[in-house]
Amino acid sequence: MKNSRKEALAALTVGQQFIQKVKDDAKKDKIRRYAPLILLVIMTVIGALSQKDFFTWGNVVNIMYQMSIPLVISVGLSYVLLLGSIDLSIEGVMGFAGSFVAYLVINNTNNNHFGVSGIAIVVSISVVIGVITGMIHVKARIASFIVTYAIGSIMTGAAVLVYQGSPIQVKDQLFVALSLGKLFGIPYITIIAFVIFALGAVILNYTAFGRAVYAIGDNESAAASTGINIGLTKIKVFALSGCTAGLAGVLQCVRLKLGQASLGTNQMFPVVTAIVIGGGSLSGGKGGSLSAFVGVLIYTELANWLTLMGVDPYVKKVIQGVIIIIAVALTINRNRKAVAK
Repeated sequence: MKNSRKEALAALTVGQQFIQKVKDDAKKDKIRRYAPLILLVIMTVIGALSQKDFFTWGNVVNIMYQMSIPLVISVGLSYVLLLGSIDLSIEGVMGFAGSFVAYLVINNTNNNHFGVSGIAIVVSISVVIGVITGMIHVKARIASFIVTYAIGSIMTGAAVLVYQGSPIQVKDQLFVALSLGKLFGIPYITIIAFVIFALGAVILNYTAFGRAVYAIGDNESAAASTGINIGLTKIKVFALSGCTAGLAGVLQCVRLKLGQASLGTNQMFPVVTAIVIGGGSLSGGKGGSLSAFVGVLIYTELANWLTLMGVDPYVKKVIQGVIIIIAVALTINRNRKAVAK
């Protein structure tokens, strides 16, 4: 069958072969585009049929709650991946933001009472960290994974210095209210996370900045020739990633009412995996808000379903790994080379 197809292609003219290749690539791209949605539907149907509690309102709210922090992280990280870069500082920035905001509001270690101002201060610092990261990456021409890994290590150390090795317990009533409060049965943390995600999606899809990010990821040289300021755009992207990492750290602190460096542990790579599952690309130029949302939902729904099934945690990790590999294999474009930028 394969040989007959090769013979048929060989019989075509160069022009006809080119047209056929374009058609084949378009067909493959269409399959890759819809594969995550198809996978999500299949998983949802299997979950509903195998577990009666899967589709209850309580479990749907639980899934949304579980995907809240990853969804916030995915906002900035999806921009970074669209550039073809990576941000390994996210976990460190999250840990620092969560620790520092706990230090600034009412807690069990000092008399600070900055309230909402404390959140603003921490998020602002996170943005500055992102700007510094982006400037080092752009100006010093150092690969993003090296710069961000170093920044992440620095911020993890800074987080521990904030609370001097003894995690801070938050007593602030605002944090307690946000942690426990609900609107129509949906936790405030979930609502806040979805609002942040929606804002990130609007910026990416409906602004010149968002279009510039896509253009750079697709072809940096071509983007530069159209007048896009490559360096400034990259710095803005890392600033946004720092901002969302800071917000995710604050939300983690709100959820646990605790400030410590480990608030960001094991938070980034699952989100990277989720974005790729959703159709994003590590080489840049592909993906976006919908891809990130679908990927995070698939990842969270899978974990939730396995928990409801009572699967052993270690077996659960094996099953998750196998399904993730299959999902990525269905969505990845093998014709593009992944390049760390």
